[in-house]
Amino acid sequence: MTPTNAYAAPAAGAALAPFQFNRRNTGPNDVKIEILYCGVCHSDIHQVKDEWGGSIFPMVPGHEIVGRIIETGSNVTNFKVGDLAGIGCFVDSCRTCPSCAAGEEQYCDEGMTGTYNSYERDGRTPTYGGYSTHIVVDEKYTLHISDKLPLEAVAPLLCAGITTYSPLRHWKVGKGSKVAIVGLGGLGHMGVKFAASFGAEVTVISTSAGKEDDARKLGAHHFAVSKDSAQMRKLRGEFDFILDTVSAEHNYNDYLQLLKLNGTMVVVGIPEHPSTVNAFNVIGKRRSLAGSMIGGIRETQEMLIYCAEHGITSDIELINIDQINEAYERMLKNDVRYRFVIDIASLNKA
Repeated sequence: MTPTNAYAAPAAGAALAPFQFNRRNTGPNDVKIEILYCGVCHSDIHQVKDEWGGSIFPMVPGHEIVGRIIETGSNVTNFKVGDLAGIGCFVDSCRTCPSCAAGEEQYCDEGMTGTYNSYERDGRTPTYGGYSTHIVVDEKYTLHISDKLPLEAVAPLLCAGITTYSPLRHWKVGKGSKVAIVGLGGLGHMGVKFAASFGAEVTVISTSAGKEDDARKLGAHHFAVSKDSAQMRKLRGEFDFILDTVSAEHNYNDYLQLLKLNGTMVVVGIPEHPSTVNAFNVIGKRRSLAGSMIGGIRETQEMLIYCAEHGITSDIELINIDQINEAYERMLKNDVRYRFVIDIASLNKA
């Protein structure tokens, strides 16, 4: 076992603090990664606060991990010591169900093994995430990271990136598509970058008029303020596809009315409480309301290659680990442009 330094939440809603635990030894199919950077996802806050229920404490969050391989198991063939590597939102799955066989491990019929706040396949060993110095993962759930882009800005691609890339690809958003991105935060800013890169005409809809300049710099062609009822009325029936990235409470009906005939709205943000949908808003124009998670390993690797080829990364603010509680507070106030990333080197100094 390897003693590993980390930051953990000791109980629901508690401040994160230094914590030490043991990682398993590197098995024959495993790689051991020295973590260099870890992104901070809003879902980290949800789970630390136990807002979704079932949280496991102490909890070491973090599922946007970039690092360097420092050890490989005897059976590993896809990685070598010194390679850059990434770990996203899950580290294992059943491997045999139809979803896993199709390369959609995130929808594993038996449930994927989360990178943190989950249990290993034995059902009793908790997983600990990327707010730590090292991680050991099966090579099948490990991703290659290009050295063409700044690693700290690549880290959020492992969640925020793939969460937006996957639905845009699945619903074939591209040239000729009229797309709205609801919310311009950690997820939304990546949705704008991808949709624009794919050739869509992109509108950002935000509660904050002050984000218009940012939206246009990120690639948006249009901008609307959701609190402005006149602007929202003008957008009714305007869009083929809406990507709703908002995790705060909001009314889905306001946005469903913006879809064209046969349009689709996909939810990727997760508010704390369920939303009510008026049936007329989907029946009237044969609209669809759908959801999407992250991508599987194959699609996530595809996204990372696409980003390296097209120079796409997240807009980040780099922090030290001892700033994590302050970062959480700022995220709750939407005071970040657009993703915090922890410099894990600071953990060894904390």
